[in-house]
Amino acid sequence: MEELFELKSLLIAGHIDDALLLVEELTEMSKDDKLNKIFSFGIIILLHLIKQQAEKRSTRSWETSIANSVRQIQRTNKRRKAKENYLKPEELKDTLEDAYASALRQAALEAFEGRYEAEEIAEMVNKTDIIAQAMDLIDS
Repeated sequence: MEELFELKSLLIAGHIDDALLLVEELTEMSKDDKLNKIFSFGIIILLHLIKQQAEKRSTRSWETSIANSVRQIQRTNKRRKAKENYLKPEELKDTLEDAYASALRQAALEAFEGRYEAEEIAEMVNKTDIIAQAMDLIDS
């Protein structure tokens, strides 16, 4: 909010170049926030997909969590006025790849009542398939 007051002051004072720099900063901050949200919801999707594949079962709770996270990624990634996405498919895939390790560590705590380490869970699942499944869900 402070930045908006500063922007207003810069514009009123006629400091257009400084105002444009501040607009660029605000734009980057907004995009970073969206990317962080996508990353966080990506962890949730991957976590449940990992548990589904490792435990060879699913629950309504996991499926609901996946569906909600997919929807949040779709909403967050959509640029309203431009009618396009912040992240292109390859960038989204890279984000999921980055989130995978966090999801795997969380899955190790939750799957099989926490009996296995992340490395052991990793051997039970196919990372490529899980990332592809997540991408398919988000693209649908």
